[in-house]
Amino acid sequence: MPCGLLEKDFITDINVIIDEAEYKDSGRLMNIVQPYGPEKKGSCYILEVTYEELNDLSQKLFAEKHGSSPASKLPSTDSKSLDVSAVVMTYIQQKCTKELHKIQGNAFVIETLAELRTVHSCSTVQVILRPRHGSICPVHADLVKQRFITFYQRTASDLQVTSVPSHYQKHLQRRFPLLLFEPGSNKYELTVTGPFGHVAKLKEFVLQNLKKGPTDTPSTRISGPSPTHIKNSEDESCPICMERIVTPEKTTLRCKHSFCRACLKKAFDYKPVCPICGELYGILTGTQPDGGRMNVTTDISFHLPGYDKYGTIIIQYYIPGGIQKDEHPNPGQPYEGISRTAYLPDSSEGKRIVKLLRRAFDQKLIFTVGRSTTTGRNNMVTWNDIHHKTSTHGGPTHYGYPDPDYLSRVQNELKFKGIE
Repeated sequence: MPCGLLEKDFITDINVIIDEAEYKDSGRLMNIVQPYGPEKKGSCYILEVTYEELNDLSQKLFAEKHGSSPASKLPSTDSKSLDVSAVVMTYIQQKCTKELHKIQGNAFVIETLAELRTVHSCSTVQVILRPRHGSICPVHADLVKQRFITFYQRTASDLQVTSVPSHYQKHLQRRFPLLLFEPGSNKYELTVTGPFGHVAKLKEFVLQNLKKGPTDTPSTRISGPSPTHIKNSEDESCPICMERIVTPEKTTLRCKHSFCRACLKKAFDYKPVCPICGELYGILTGTQPDGGRMNVTTDISFHLPGYDKYGTIIIQYYIPGGIQKDEHPNPGQPYEGISRTAYLPDSSEGKRIVKLLRRAFDQKLIFTVGRSTTTGRNNMVTWNDIHHKTSTHGGPTHYGYPDPDYLSRVQNELKFKGIE
């Protein structure tokens, strides 16, 4: 089921206890509760109802107890609002429509304020829980609200954001339907949001196709023959500017993809990778802010789940706050620094990985500046697509152990950035 929530996690039935002693006419009360198949225990009726039935039952009980029309006396339920992460809510709206419909039922509508939805620089959006038809039982409204919050928190805890070359878009969208693909910060990249497990499979798939070479990548299978099979090279167009490549200005990389020399230089100024297949050329340097520290210690007495024979490597990162530079999303604006702690088993493989992480840190690849997917706040130092275990327990969905595939997965993530 999309978004990682099982059917049983949705509350579909509600137990209601009604004390007969609170009502003057027990016969009339019996007529009200009879259609719901009540169980009688002492002076109390116990009913099992749905959300929709709860609304109707509440109004009838209110009228019976207070001797008035339910419509005239029942407290109105104002629209309930929540501030949530724009990143998480966008994913839920795009990929979890079925789950949203189940949560809201027939009595409510869950909406995002339209004027905030289009403001991409805003880190949060306001979600409105609005009744479809006038007055609604407050208990019903609170249950739907809690239902949404539970689903939102479970979805947010498992989401990860990464980036891939934009040339892969059509192929990857078909292959990974639970991932949300959006335009990245530049025309060469896509921003991808989705459950951790699916993002990990996406990265592995892209990496495997890079290994196969240019004649077997998704881009060449979709786009047609590779440049080596084009009959008339004079008609070859640059994949960046889409204009015909003038022969004296043509540059062909070792992966056999060709570009205008000026276009390729601009692309390499941003990142030294082929804009089509992502093959790395030279040393990749990231946008991690200056002045950070990476301290590594070992605790031989503490054992991570799944690595009982080994001690634990503890990595402590510190990136101070500062002012964003040209390579960051909002140059000239301040960003907030962070401290993070990560864990690896003190095995031979763990020791090898911590050395690779040190190289990645020195090349400014561990962190970047952007929007936090966990808090939704903008202008923050955030992780940069190299996954770390920031908890010792809880498994993959809580960024902890046990996770048997993590060590091989993080090495693939590092290799994707030229660290091996």
